[in-house]
Amino acid sequence: MPTVKPWNEVAPRLIDVAMGRSPADMVIRGGKWVNVYSGEIIAGTDIAIAAGRFAYVGPDASHAIGDKTEIIEAEGRYLVPGLCDAHMHVESGMVTVTEFARAVIPHGTTSMFIDPHEIGNVLGLAGVRLMHDEAAGLPVNVFVQMPSCVPSAPGLETGGAELGVDDVAEAMTWPNMIGLGEMMNFPGVTAGDEKMLGEIAATQMAGKTVGGHYASPDLGLPFHAYAAGGPADDHEGTRMEDAIARVRQGMRAMLRLGSAWYDVAPQIKAVTEQGLDPRNFILCTDDSHSGTLVHEGHMNRVVRHAIAQGLAPVTAIQMATLNTAQHFGMERELGAIAPGRRADLVITSDLPSLPVETVIARGKVLAADGRLKADIPAYPYPDFARGTVNMARDLHAEDFDIAAPEGAARVRARVIGVIENQAPTKALEAELAVDGGLVRMDRANDVCQIALVERHRATGSVTNGFVSGFGYKVDCAVASTVAHDCHHMIVVGTNKADMAAAANRLRAAGGGISVFAGGKELALVELPIAGLMSDERAEIVAAKADRMVAAMATCGCTLNNAYMQHSLLALAVIPELRISDLGLIDVTRFEMTELFVETAD
Repeated sequence: MPTVKPWNEVAPRLIDVAMGRSPADMVIRGGKWVNVYSGEIIAGTDIAIAAGRFAYVGPDASHAIGDKTEIIEAEGRYLVPGLCDAHMHVESGMVTVTEFARAVIPHGTTSMFIDPHEIGNVLGLAGVRLMHDEAAGLPVNVFVQMPSCVPSAPGLETGGAELGVDDVAEAMTWPNMIGLGEMMNFPGVTAGDEKMLGEIAATQMAGKTVGGHYASPDLGLPFHAYAAGGPADDHEGTRMEDAIARVRQGMRAMLRLGSAWYDVAPQIKAVTEQGLDPRNFILCTDDSHSGTLVHEGHMNRVVRHAIAQGLAPVTAIQMATLNTAQHFGMERELGAIAPGRRADLVITSDLPSLPVETVIARGKVLAADGRLKADIPAYPYPDFARGTVNMARDLHAEDFDIAAPEGAARVRARVIGVIENQAPTKALEAELAVDGGLVRMDRANDVCQIALVERHRATGSVTNGFVSGFGYKVDCAVASTVAHDCHHMIVVGTNKADMAAAANRLRAAGGGISVFAGGKELALVELPIAGLMSDERAEIVAAKADRMVAAMATCGCTLNNAYMQHSLLALAVIPELRISDLGLIDVTRFEMTELFVETAD
């Protein structure tokens, strides 16, 4: 794999190349330099690269060309810094770190800042270290943030692992660790929780960046207290006022466009309409599944979207390059085409549409014309990362029965309401009929059942509730062992027998996503690594994911990327209503709540 040596070890050679005393490894001639420092586009620019770093950027690099220098003709095309994803979870792609990199490199992503809290919730510190070590061996820059909230909501769920202050302190000594992952327990921070503040302190003492996650619309005292608690950024904003509030408090506003999160458009108005300084705005994806990566792109997709919202192209590129590097203290390494930095760049013929024609990372051509050229071998995941779906037994339709209060003919139940293209849910209520002592679903009004099946300790527990928004119109069920962040098993369905069949299929497969309808399997995506990731190629996983999405549509679901919403229904740190292995969670209050509001005789 192409590696890059520290600047101090190669500085003499960079200087010699810039002076013409030594030949460059590569020279790119005749491009338009997108200068993210000055905000200019400078035509007629040459670039000389040596030892995986930029040595010279200027009008003529002929003095750096030797007999063995590789020459690339830019032919007047734009030279853009390699794109950076400031906040993302590899596991959401349903592939390994290596395979994720293989998928996104052709889209121009050369730096990623990943938070592996999904695998951390299943395998603990050993799982985090596993992904850290895998990331360190890749030919692009993949930095790791230590998961901060494992479990994400202590006392409201039982996860597969637990990480604490000592674990954070240890992880900060690892060579590829860049900071603390999103601090999701925002009520803990505002309450002065000793563990949360201890993790933040350990990160700051190590001189690293603390990631934020304030998933509340309340911009009053709790928000101010959270900002005082130390998080340096936040990606949970969904409104223009959210972005404005974060930047005013000295945080970076991270605007995300993932497979199902469309939060850039409303927030970018803080820049395009309100005129705020764009230096403290950063673009990211957060969660992108394999289908999005293969068919639509990665950070190039986000940059294009931001430009389409009225942002100047160079400004959008700054938000996906320099701003990110500065935020993580990596400005001398990443985020710009400038001497001394790692030689990561994209050659493109147009900025607004951003076709990625050549991708260079650390001075090597890794992709061209949408195809990966580098040979990046698969990473061997050990046995302890497999076989993690620990269900006590196969399930039956009766496991999904919801008993009504004794004597009730009807009940008023709390219902989780899915919001298309957003991570938050609504806390809804529905009046439901009772038949034979059991509460019935109401398919006509889009109220079906949801269950959280424990899968870490083989307790055999099943927590049942109701959900609305998927629009399923036939007897069907969707099950997934991806259930942010506890990663038990979420089963949503209109038919209890199908719910049992879908759950049992994943038990046999060792994890993944299954769709059943009328007793038949419509789709299966196997995810044997921690029940979260496949060890197959991204395009293979994407094809299976496409079949899964199509199967959900066959069942009547019309939501955009409905699976992403499905997988977040157990995330007990984003309002308003969620489900855990302990019951229903009112996230606005961070407390358990009853399934039934009232009953009627």
